[in-house]
Amino acid sequence: MTKIFKFTAIAEGCSYIILLLNMLAIKPTNPILYKTLLFPIGMTHGILFIAYLYLAVMIKNRQKWNTRDFLTIILASLLPFGTFFIEKRYLKNA
Repeated sequence: MTKIFKFTAIAEGCSYIILLLNMLAIKPTNPILYKTLLFPIGMTHGILFIAYLYLAVMIKNRQKWNTRDFLTIILASLLPFGTFFIEKRYLKNA
């Protein structure tokens, strides 16, 4: 299950960056393309975000994360590039 969490962390981080790219780069130049891409990118990111949180809760005890580490892992999902940091620091042995 740790390998699935590792994959989900990377995928969630990529979807977050793509969502931000859509909002910051495409919206000002091409609003029609922005609206077309918003739903599929947003839905994908939302599903990956929920999966990331769910898997973090599921493997908390298996990885023996203390409360501070667990909260860091959860809060990292809210920051761009945060899940990449988590993947390198907490899941390097997976």
